[in-house]
Amino acid sequence: MKRIAVIPGDGIGIDVTREAVKVMEASQKQFDLQLRIQQFDWGAERYLRDGVSMPAGGLDMLKNEFDAIFVGALGDPRIPDMRHAAEILLGMRFGLDLYANVRPVRLIHKKLTPLKDREEKDIQFVVFRENTEGAYVGMGGFFKKGTPDELAIQEEVHTRKGVERIIVYAFEYARQNSLKKVCMSDKSNVMRYGHDLWQRVFKEVGARYPEIESSHLYVDALTMQMIKNPAQFQVIVTNNMFGDIVTDLGAALQGGLGIAASGNINPEVTSMFEPVHGSAPKYAGKNVANPLGAILTTAMMFEHLGLSQASRRIEEAVKRSIEENFTTPDIGGKEGTRQVGDWVAGHLHAA
Repeated sequence: MKRIAVIPGDGIGIDVTREAVKVMEASQKQFDLQLRIQQFDWGAERYLRDGVSMPAGGLDMLKNEFDAIFVGALGDPRIPDMRHAAEILLGMRFGLDLYANVRPVRLIHKKLTPLKDREEKDIQFVVFRENTEGAYVGMGGFFKKGTPDELAIQEEVHTRKGVERIIVYAFEYARQNSLKKVCMSDKSNVMRYGHDLWQRVFKEVGARYPEIESSHLYVDALTMQMIKNPAQFQVIVTNNMFGDIVTDLGAALQGGLGIAASGNINPEVTSMFEPVHGSAPKYAGKNVANPLGAILTTAMMFEHLGLSQASRRIEEAVKRSIEENFTTPDIGGKEGTRQVGDWVAGHLHAA
């Protein structure tokens, strides 16, 4: 039995998660999967009603009682500081120590990329973003806030343990998937302390994998090369902030945030999966949001859980929906959120 916790989130997160769950349930029936799917109302509505983002003991429950967590987009303009979103998402990332943010960048159909004359084979790589350190740890402060003499300090944190384990994870992924190239990106030419650590650890870890080609690009060069020649990349590993940025660029290369999937993974604990896009409140409930990112995130979660056949069939059904243009308008179709979800769920058996 695989136990899956579902947190639909806010805005269009609710809309697309509904379709992802529809596909989970169709897969359960089609492939005789032993799943227990339980939904939780953690999000803006509950926070506004009860002042609770994640209930007491919620993290331990997720860790001890579930095999995976599926989370929809979080964010609501009625909560300007997005405190509930931070407490839920960052609470899980840091509380469960989900140190590897894994984002595949795979072009499903050449019509989706904005790059000229690129084929599907030209955009096929995975980005590994360190997920629990760097610039997002929230360390820093203000002095004389709100005055002309205001001082703001934002600190990055990099540990040997944190840097090494994400780099090892990237190399292990390459080895297990018969990939031959790992590129690390930083800005060590100006960030001479934290990113020097990345340089040294990358060289040490790379030496343990002599069959894999190790390379390095400063992040500005990386973004340029992702546009000029994305085919050169197989695995990219980088820090928290740069990973956040380059994966959105990667999503654009494959057709937009609406079809981008991600996982927040620690192989030793319950891991969390989420589509990359935001909550887009103005589109909520209008049957216009693209559910394919959430559905592909389901496939990614199933693969992590060892449900490889179901994962592969979901990906094949999504590919067919794009080939047949049965998609939402953001990627050229004319269908609604629910209709696309129904189509993918209905085509799993024939994928």
